[in-house]
Amino acid sequence: MSALAAVSGSVASIGYGLAAIGPGIGVGLIFGNGVQAMARQPEAAGLIRSNMFIGFALTEALALIGIVMPFVYGQ
Repeated sequence: MSALAAVSGSVASIGYGLAAIGPGIGVGLIFGNGVQAMARQPEAAGLIRSNMFIGFALTEALALIGIVMPFVYGQ
């Protein structure tokens, strides 16, 4: 039986591409909801903005861990 398709190259890069979808969606939700919250309560914009950046940093850390793991576990 012959294979219909073969994967060539680094499978880790395909895995990271799939893993980057989650943090990308998370960053979009964080900033979208942060802007919406600041529009609803402008007097709390400073607190909302600081929490928004903390959430962004934690979400982006997942993406950075995802880009390092193929190098750690790769061949």
